[in-house]
Amino acid sequence: MKKNSYYKKALFVVVVLLSGFSIAGAQTGNIPVTPMRKGSVLLNAGVGIGAEYNDHYYNRGFGTKVAAEWGLWQGGPGVITLGAEAGGSFSQGGYRSDYHVRTVIAGIRSAWHYGWKVKGLDTYGGFSTGIGFQHYEYRDFVDHDDDKVIPVFGAFAGASYFVTPTFGFNAEAGYDITNFQVGVVFRLR
Repeated sequence: MKKNSYYKKALFVVVVLLSGFSIAGAQTGNIPVTPMRKGSVLLNAGVGIGAEYNDHYYNRGFGTKVAAEWGLWQGGPGVITLGAEAGGSFSQGGYRSDYHVRTVIAGIRSAWHYGWKVKGLDTYGGFSTGIGFQHYEYRDFVDHDDDKVIPVFGAFAGASYFVTPTFGFNAEAGYDITNFQVGVVFRLR
């Protein structure tokens, strides 16, 4: 029962984000053909399915991530970015209903962005690395609580579609802080 409540909460947050920002899409303005350029700064935030970062048997739960990227180098027809990301993955259950895991991650990321010459579209793929702070607990004959620090490595691919020059929607998948997420993206510069 609790497993479904995580997905319901995540879906609710996505619906609120999308409906709350849909008004911004009514003003199209001067949307760039390639939103990510050398010198651009993008900030995205999303919610979705969290990644599993250990060998324990629990369900993938709710995940959330915020990332900022700076367009630093021209890489052929695209732009190479460098940035930072932070977020977490929170789950419970699995083969045991009393198993809880929380992982909070901070890291750096780099991606290659390409817009396919479609107005407002930005597609990208990249890698990340960082550090995770993980807490898990479960109950059997005795109570078990454990905290550990883990290295984190990830790969991801995503797409953003800008409905105004500075605001758009974003989806990202891979093995990163989240396995799949949807959210919003802002072009700050």
